[in-house]
Amino acid sequence: MENSIPAEGQIGKRTISLTASWAFFGFSIVINSMGNVLTLVTSSHIHPQFLGSAYWTAAENNLGLAVLGDNSMTLFWAFMVLGMLTSVLNAILMHKWDWKRIGGNFIFMLPFSVFIQWFSNIFNKIMPNAYGLPMIILYVLVNFLGVALIGTAISIYQRANLVLHPADDLFQIIRFRYCHGNATVAMWLSYIPPTIMAIIAAVMQGGLYNFGLGTLFALAFQGAITGWADKHIFPKLTHQALDVGN
Repeated sequence: MENSIPAEGQIGKRTISLTASWAFFGFSIVINSMGNVLTLVTSSHIHPQFLGSAYWTAAENNLGLAVLGDNSMTLFWAFMVLGMLTSVLNAILMHKWDWKRIGGNFIFMLPFSVFIQWFSNIFNKIMPNAYGLPMIILYVLVNFLGVALIGTAISIYQRANLVLHPADDLFQIIRFRYCHGNATVAMWLSYIPPTIMAIIAAVMQGGLYNFGLGTLFALAFQGAITGWADKHIFPKLTHQALDVGN
């Protein structure tokens, strides 16, 4: 079965069971959180620091630090508040207010945050600081692997389409409503909100953190990786019950 893409605004049918959909979602949220943590840990453990984390992660972290300062709850509130503001943007782009969809965005964040913390605890313990050239090269490759895991995970849970992270929901709306299914262009357009966040943070705190080579890699290739995964990772999984507005 080919990975079909519904026409603009079309509400597709669910062709797999809810059990299978939740299984795909569960697998994808694990590798998504793992990928995000790999970008964060390699960025913080490499010396000198030049890698950076995934684009949304870096932008939200910077704005959170700029507004709330560096404390134990900064990331939680930054990701939660900015995520829900992105849900509002999604509703505007879809031309309708969908409480079920917004609730799904909120539900996504709960297990995602748990896995982020869990993987962070594990990788921070087992991954030493990198100083020499061999370790630096290894960490660069691991950072890129993290970006690839994020792009692949986005592909899987967008196709399963149960609940989405608001940023990925934004990407999917832009992709199918405005970009005729083009994942690469849609990913670049979906980076406009975090770019605005980063600019505001830079003005407020006089600089940016967690932006670097890995961030540029994500900006350039994460959308293309998602498009590639659509065709090659679980290729029989089509976009389920897709709704990007009228």
